Amino acid sequence: MSGAARTPDGTRSGVPDRAPATRSETLYAEACRLMPGGVNSPVRAYRAVGGVPPFLVRGAGARVWDTDGREYVDYVASWGPLIAGHAHPAVVRGVVETTAFGSSFGAPTPLELAMARAVTEAIPSIEMVRMVSSGTEATMSALRVARAATGRRYVVKFDGCYHGHADALLVKAGSGMMTLAHASSASGGSADGSVPASAGVPEELAALTLVLPFNDAEAARAAFQRHGAEIAGVIVEPVAGNMGVVPPAPGFLESLRDLCRSTGAVLIFDEVITGFRVARGGAQARYHLRADLTCLGKVIGGGFPVGAYGGRRDVMQVVAPLGPAYQAGTLSGNPVAMRAGLETLQLLDDAAYRRLDGLGAALADGLSAAARRAGVPLVVNRVGSMLTPFCADAPVTDAASAQRADTARYARLFHGLLARGIMVPPSQFEAWFVSLAHTVDDVRRTADAAAAAFAA
Repeated sequence: MSGAARTPDGTRSGVPDRAPATRSETLYAEACRLMPGGVNSPVRAYRAVGGVPPFLVRGAGARVWDTDGREYVDYVASWGPLIAGHAHPAVVRGVVETTAFGSSFGAPTPLELAMARAVTEAIPSIEMVRMVSSGTEATMSALRVARAATGRRYVVKFDGCYHGHADALLVKAGSGMMTLAHASSASGGSADGSVPASAGVPEELAALTLVLPFNDAEAARAAFQRHGAEIAGVIVEPVAGNMGVVPPAPGFLESLRDLCRSTGAVLIFDEVITGFRVARGGAQARYHLRADLTCLGKVIGGGFPVGAYGGRRDVMQVVAPLGPAYQAGTLSGNPVAMRAGLETLQLLDDAAYRRLDGLGAALADGLSAAARRAGVPLVVNRVGSMLTPFCADAPVTDAASAQRADTARYARLFHGLLARGIMVPPSQFEAWFVSLAHTVDDVRRTADAAAAAFAA
């Protein structure tokens, strides 16, 4: 959107330098005075694409409406949790029923036990599970458990994989960190990447995180040759979703499993995005693998704040009160979130996943065809119902190749779609999500809108 003021560092603030023309602009101007960047999560500020974010007031099925009454087909889906769509009647009914009996107790409830049962039945590698309130809390706790179980200090992560904003994991992180770094042309780092990506993270703490290229099995083997006896665990998104969607290369995840088994390190799959998204058993079911620890979130909360971590019984028994690794949370296992998640999981049978996969494939094909007709380079990476169209002319297999994408072209595509009633993530480095509420007509409309945006 033109007319947006610029900050002292030259980036768009998003606040119009003229009188606000829409209700969203008015709200955003006030929000910028009260909240950093006017938002409660950085990518929502539209810094990567420019313009003012619409303020949303309603969602139903595959659609959302902003405060100015504009309607959009939504592929953000609250960044993944809404696999059934917005305000699914069963989820709403369950939440209302549960809330009527109390929203939080700080005590055990049957609903958290039902969720534990559902998770362990769907993901066999999870023998014991602990509910928490966010994906960040889940990954942070999993690292502590891995260190407690092994008595070691180093953790391996991969460039471009985002595991929440805990200090030890904000090292060459993806998602908003990649978006902001790319937008400001940030660079630097050491050979092993152990440099904080955020102010406020001590270098001494970041130095305990070894960062390797995603999909590079040889780099992982070399790291284990150097540090194997000191590596507590390896944390990885089995399908990267925070540098845009990047599938695992054949044999990559298997190599990590073998390295961890041979050295006693803990293999941690961050399935906050992929859990119950790419299959009922997550990426582990899709790729026929078992992690030692798994982190979950998003879908298991059905749109409410939630997270979980779990895994092998012997590893999880180091968690308090059974063991010395302390972790606690006032709202952990919140009954409203548990009910929303359970209602969502009940909708996810084999037919649901076939539908999701078919819609995801149709959307990817439609976007690719639109780009070909316009003569625009486009690479669409997809796993099930999550995908990313990269404005690139070569395969995207890791963070380095993702960052070669044309972010200015993506910004034009983003605004072209938004103007035509299609809402997608405001960053090249995020996943698009298809829900059960989307239809073939929605996908066709999206492909037509993309064709028009590419041609403009």
